[in-house]
Amino acid sequence: MRWFWIDRFVEFESGRRATALKAVTNTEEQLEGYLAGFPVMPASLIIEGFAQAGGLLVGERGGFQERIVLAKVSRCRFHFEARPGDVLRYEISVQDIQSMGAIVHGTSYIGDRVQGEIELVFAHLDNRFAGVDLFHPDGFLCMLRLFGVYDVGRKPDGSPIEVPQHLLDAEAKANGRQPGAAAPSGQS
Repeated sequence: MRWFWIDRFVEFESGRRATALKAVTNTEEQLEGYLAGFPVMPASLIIEGFAQAGGLLVGERGGFQERIVLAKVSRCRFHFEARPGDVLRYEISVQDIQSMGAIVHGTSYIGDRVQGEIELVFAHLDNRFAGVDLFHPDGFLCMLRLFGVYDVGRKPDGSPIEVPQHLLDAEAKANGRQPGAAAPSGQS
């Protein structure tokens, strides 16, 4: 992800549901020229926020081992615009996960008002794409930490989700440490 359309997760239940927040600010360049004199968050970027939150929820279920991409926006409806000063709250729930992909439902809120509703289909890329990294694993782990996935993430039994070993190994290698070695204190 070059741009982040969510700021952080406040809930994350592995394979089931998540809640993410996105503050809409006047300083975001995508608001400047979209509708001159009427700054709003473009609907396409709200869809991308849904996709980022939903894709991470689907990907975490498999320890981020599978390559997952947004395949289809099945249904989408917006009730009003998101404007500077608003905080979008994305509530995402997994409807179905299979070997080929997943269906995710999302609702965005501003305060207590439903702002948008969406249904997304994600696809798991097959072996034809083996060796194609969608992200650098160490940078991906940094993003997951920035979003607070491991701060709030829980398994269905309530225990905390853990950072997958392959991501910790990639981080260690990028930082000049031996994979499998303990991280310096303050990092997990």
